[in-house]
Amino acid sequence: MQKVLLLITLLLVSAVCHAQFPADKVEEKPYLKLGGAVRFNYNLSTWKEDQLERGGDFGFDLFRINVESEYKGIKLNAEFRHYSQAFGGAFLKQGWFQYDFSDKSQLQVGLNQIPFGIQQYNSNNWFFNMTYYVGFEDDHDMGVKYIHDTGLWRWQAAYYKSAEEFVFGAAEPSPNRYSYDITGRNKENNQLDFKTVRRLGDSLEHELGVSLQGGLLYNLDTEQNGTRHAGAIHYEYQSAHSPWNVKLQAMYYRINPEYAAGEARDIVEMGAYGANYNVATKGEIYTAGIAYHLPVESRLLQGITFYDNYGYYNKRISGYENAHMNVLGALFTAGPMYIYTDAAFGYNHPWLGPEWTNAFAAGTPGETAWHMRFNINMGYYF
Repeated sequence: MQKVLLLITLLLVSAVCHAQFPADKVEEKPYLKLGGAVRFNYNLSTWKEDQLERGGDFGFDLFRINVESEYKGIKLNAEFRHYSQAFGGAFLKQGWFQYDFSDKSQLQVGLNQIPFGIQQYNSNNWFFNMTYYVGFEDDHDMGVKYIHDTGLWRWQAAYYKSAEEFVFGAAEPSPNRYSYDITGRNKENNQLDFKTVRRLGDSLEHELGVSLQGGLLYNLDTEQNGTRHAGAIHYEYQSAHSPWNVKLQAMYYRINPEYAAGEARDIVEMGAYGANYNVATKGEIYTAGIAYHLPVESRLLQGITFYDNYGYYNKRISGYENAHMNVLGALFTAGPMYIYTDAAFGYNHPWLGPEWTNAFAAGTPGETAWHMRFNINMGYYF
């Protein structure tokens, strides 16, 4: 009898607990995932005679921390990077709050990637492609972005109040940032982006996309807003069943700053990694990339991805010399390590040649030549 009473009591307690705390109301536990990377870099540049004498340089690239978190339906995604002081020091690469309305739609608020062109990268190599260096590849700004993805269709709409805003008020934007933005005496503000993608094929491996962007450009001297706009079309092929990846993109942009009287209106300053350079206010950029992944079955090495990425920058300013970029290389995957080995060739490119300030502006007509930087980047990702 006592056993029967005990059993009935346990059943009643279980029923009460189930009534008060149904399965779908169980307290949600916080989710937290931490990761990061440590990277070192070797480079040898053909235009640096002292470096050639030394046989190149090998040193620290970056240390980064990644955080992904979720609690009560609100997500966080953030990445903090620390470079050497010569390359901008420490700053936030990305960081946003996210809410998922469903498995097909989400809202991101904060420092998130602008929806423009091929994403996440319009390249396969460590150097990115030409689009990165004028602010149109893996660019992150401060704003609100809505994403809707049905599989066949994906569209994104975003409003950005500003670029990475590390210095508030009427001060020049700091170039200590990850992605390139307009700096100097101008500040990006009130930007709208819209991007739509259509996927084709049995496995949705073909992607066609259109991107549009428009915004204002506040000048600190005249206290007036100029305008800027850009557009792009792209195609990408990638499949889980094929070792090939193809990226093709064509884009244009126009920038109309409100400079003070007498100032040249054919250039704007852009900055990242602790330094600024000049960029033409009008241009088109055409990029093409191809990659092939070769699986490797060994204890140390799991795969090699061979690639070639080309970019052509057509400056629409009379007398300005155009720019080229081509990166030929391979990515070696070894457990948690990713090793990029690149031969990067540049023509009128600030990172791949002796001219820094005006390579993306007037260039050096009559004196320009191709230059090459051999680069090995070794990263341990955890």
